[in-house]
Amino acid sequence: MWDAFEESVASAMDEVTGMRVALEPKPYEPAPNNIYRTTSDGLMACRDVENRLKSPENRKLLEQSFCLVGMQPEVGHIRMGFEDVPYAFSRIAREGRLAHTHWNSQPLGNYDQDLNVGVVAWEQSEAALYALKIIGYNGYFGIDINPERMDVLKAIEINTKVMRIMNDRIDRLPHEKILDCYFHPDEHRGELEVILAEARR
Repeated sequence: MWDAFEESVASAMDEVTGMRVALEPKPYEPAPNNIYRTTSDGLMACRDVENRLKSPENRKLLEQSFCLVGMQPEVGHIRMGFEDVPYAFSRIAREGRLAHTHWNSQPLGNYDQDLNVGVVAWEQSEAALYALKIIGYNGYFGIDINPERMDVLKAIEINTKVMRIMNDRIDRLPHEKILDCYFHPDEHRGELEVILAEARR
């Protein structure tokens, strides 16, 4: 299955050269087990597809350090796989493979619920936004929700507002002090917890 998928994607990319694609791992649904389930699976798949590219134009782009196979991580899928959202986003970004982001909320495990952003595990979304701010992400934020009991436009309005609230809270954090706590914990025991607690007031 891995070989068939990776060879098919590489073949399509070699047919229409210079195009960037993005994978979105998901642990399960609709199949009991998808073949690219987690962030690490996705990163390996990206490398494996790129290694199969044959066209001279694509090979040249790879030699110039362009990423041709990126990822579109989704908050819900990451949590379905019991992963930490800011860690997953950071790990993908570290390899220059963060092509796009999908936002919603999700309890750990469970079926893919696509709940509104922040309804479950608000701190995971806020920490992921902070991680993206630290790395200078300036890409798109896709809202991937299933608003079963509300108007779609109202749901988009709510999710956009929640993400702006999170972003405003992050902007007000004392970033230099946080970095100092992180890099010199022996000099700032307990201070980071107080900073984050005060930010939640």
